[in-house]
Amino acid sequence: MKKFVDIFVDWIRQGAKTSWYMLRFMIPISIIVKILQETGFIVYIGKALSPLMGAMGLPGEMGLVWASAMIGNIYGALIAYMQIMPTIDPLNIAQITVLGTIILIAHTFPVELMVTKRAGAKLLPMFAIRFGFGFVAGVILFWIYHFFGMHQGYSDMINTFLAGRKEPTLLEWGLGELKIYGILFLWVTVLIILLDVLKRIGAIEKINAVLEPILRVFGIGKEVIPITVVGMTLGLAYGGALIIKDVKESKLKKRDVFNALVLMALCHSIIEDSLLLMAIGASWTGVFVFRIVFALIITYMIVKITAKWSEERMERWFYAKT
Repeated sequence: MKKFVDIFVDWIRQGAKTSWYMLRFMIPISIIVKILQETGFIVYIGKALSPLMGAMGLPGEMGLVWASAMIGNIYGALIAYMQIMPTIDPLNIAQITVLGTIILIAHTFPVELMVTKRAGAKLLPMFAIRFGFGFVAGVILFWIYHFFGMHQGYSDMINTFLAGRKEPTLLEWGLGELKIYGILFLWVTVLIILLDVLKRIGAIEKINAVLEPILRVFGIGKEVIPITVVGMTLGLAYGGALIIKDVKESKLKKRDVFNALVLMALCHSIIEDSLLLMAIGASWTGVFVFRIVFALIITYMIVKITAKWSEERMERWFYAKT
């Protein structure tokens, strides 16, 4: 019994330590982002993005929606979308899907880029990968739908989740942030416990045995497979938190970490976030299938291009100090 209590206390300690390490930079970043939102800074970014929207078959006004996603989060982008939607011609399903896909690839930069930096990848390359390939994904998906005449109709889905939702007051925002931080601690602790239990019963080895041949092609070493799966299914913050923990304990190779972060950055929270965008009419063919396939292809390309790079060169271009 005493041994179990010691193990449980150690789990809580690791969860608190890892969560606090992330909250130290998440909290000030959240405050800065809120200031940018309140001062209207995002509007200028949206106007700058407007010319890019046409290449993806979207009206220029959607630049503000994407900017809201990248500076804020997906929920902020959907609120912006709901506000703009009555003022423009309705988007067809293909357009909504393209918009949803680029939002899912490139969003919440201030927090998520810092997560990947703390986990071991430099800010600028990760920004370029997510923003650049987010745009490329939007262009490709637009032309796929256009060429095959897919999803050219209009959705009759009603977004009940965001119906009537408005920008929160400062108090509501503050309480919402506290809730997010609490959920982060809870989930990180649960994931640490789950992974430790799976290791103790030998399940991690079995999972690795199944996934290793597949993910090895994408430069993902077996040590980071469980964490990569967590990041892709639950979210980058959770996968990143676990990578940060293991990096601090010097368990992971830098190249494996970088490749895993690229894959997770391009495709994470594939269930929850995909369903959220499908709630406003996006098609699963884009936000789910296309996004996963696109992320795997881009990760494979990056792995192949950098395969013969020396560790010194990788350090200079991609690795961040942890």
